[in-house]
Amino acid sequence: MNKDYCIDLFNYKRRTTREVTIGGVALGGGNEIRLQSMTNTNTLDTDASVAQIKRIADAGGDLVRLTAQGVKEAENLKNIHEKLRSEGYTTPLVADIHFNPKAAEEAAKHVEKVRINPGNFSKNPEETEEKLKKLIDICNEHKTALRIGVNHGSLAQHVMDKYGDTPQGMAESAMEYLRLCHKLGFDNVVVSMKASNTMVMVESVRILCAMMIDEGMDYPLHLGVTEAGNGEDGRIKSAAGIGALLADGIGDTIRVSLSEAPEKEIPVAKKLADYFKERETADGISAKDCGKFNPFSYSRRKTTAVRNIGGENVPVVITNCGDVFVEPQPDYTSIKQMKEAGVNAIETDLKSAFSCWDALCAEARKENSVIIINSTGKNSTGEYRAVIHRLESENIAAPVILKKTYNEDDLESLQVKAAADMGVMFIDGMADGIMIENASDKIAPEDIKNLSFSILQATRARITKTEYISCPGCGRTLYDLENTITQIKERTKHLKGLKIGIMGCIVNGPGEMADADYGYVGAGVGKVSLYKRKECVEKNIPTDQAVDKLIALIKDNGDWKE
Repeated sequence: MNKDYCIDLFNYKRRTTREVTIGGVALGGGNEIRLQSMTNTNTLDTDASVAQIKRIADAGGDLVRLTAQGVKEAENLKNIHEKLRSEGYTTPLVADIHFNPKAAEEAAKHVEKVRINPGNFSKNPEETEEKLKKLIDICNEHKTALRIGVNHGSLAQHVMDKYGDTPQGMAESAMEYLRLCHKLGFDNVVVSMKASNTMVMVESVRILCAMMIDEGMDYPLHLGVTEAGNGEDGRIKSAAGIGALLADGIGDTIRVSLSEAPEKEIPVAKKLADYFKERETADGISAKDCGKFNPFSYSRRKTTAVRNIGGENVPVVITNCGDVFVEPQPDYTSIKQMKEAGVNAIETDLKSAFSCWDALCAEARKENSVIIINSTGKNSTGEYRAVIHRLESENIAAPVILKKTYNEDDLESLQVKAAADMGVMFIDGMADGIMIENASDKIAPEDIKNLSFSILQATRARITKTEYISCPGCGRTLYDLENTITQIKERTKHLKGLKIGIMGCIVNGPGEMADADYGYVGAGVGKVSLYKRKECVEKNIPTDQAVDKLIALIKDNGDWKE
């Protein structure tokens, strides 16, 4: 597979894509990264939908998506579009379609872009081209763009039979539709590959990019970690997954999916996009790919175990900002403490490492050596990669700890930046520890420690708490999703390692929470169904009983801990 999916591993250079016009917004090409969100109003409620679209646009959203689960909802997009325009807003609208090609055809007449999911747009592969051609003809007539949006957990059966629910399967699913679009002469196309698992999301997009390059395609990419959750979890998980691909130069438009009011997604996405724009002026890094890392399949760098660092140990957390913490406890509270424990801690930055490389190698080969790479520039990911690739080229197996000192007064900004800088290094299995410092005293040491553990959790590198796979909600959600998530979190937050899916509806629910241990899925107005893994065990429970029933289900299966 073409490893040139990334223009430069060490220097931030965006992948060149074709420009796609969505209403008055140009996406891809040399344009800035566009920011998106999605309404959670009933699409049949014109006034509520328009009001929410305006809030998203006022927050800085470049595009807004609405669900259109049926033809009625698709027809009402016309009223929403007209009212929005009459109130002076030109924000392009995107229709989100599942299962219903007729709804897609109707929506394409009224909005600037239509998103379809190959996994459920057509269940019969023999009919796919016919259905897609009919939609494309309407898109051509109305100058409507198309997004091919693949979701992990909802792949078509013929793809599942051949590839399973894998990153390769996701990429193949997208390529099947992209080839048809190309055959039909329609190139006003955007593509996305989404999963709640950051590793699956990153690998699938990389594979897709490599496949597109092999076939001469240059469609722009929309990025997002689906079902990322709310609060700290949603922000860190999104920044780690999206940031991993932005670091590779991939991504023309992004959505940070939060189980919160949609307008709250935009400031987070803007912080992420702006942070990567800073890398355009970063100092150049001269480094070579060691050829030992596979970007399309996870494997952890093989290192020598030093005390509890490296080898088969989970990545460690080090803090230099305090020594009194609640659980989970950091592994070390200072570099001094590491040294007192017998660790030969070698702290260096990119410039020092490369200017004194032979001396660094000689020290790193000593017994009990650990290298702490301190990033001092704008492109931390490139700096970390450069040192680690060179270590691998010299066959040096010393564990590596990532360090960076920020100067943030705002916790959300610190979360976004640190997850974007360091998350990809754990997604790619290249690091053995994390050390975050902050020059400002506006952020508490406990929050910095929690951030470190959350980055490891978001990248599946070290599990220290319950994982929640929760969707942001949309017009298909028929219960109070945000309040329910708060209730479930409060009652289950002590269940370390357990994965709980909290989904608004049946459309994406069972598929996108496929690796969850338990699922809480909206089934209708005020009704919820419960899942044990992929199996629905109880249907249509009233929402006022459903959380208690979920707790009982966890207890009955022996996964409850007091």
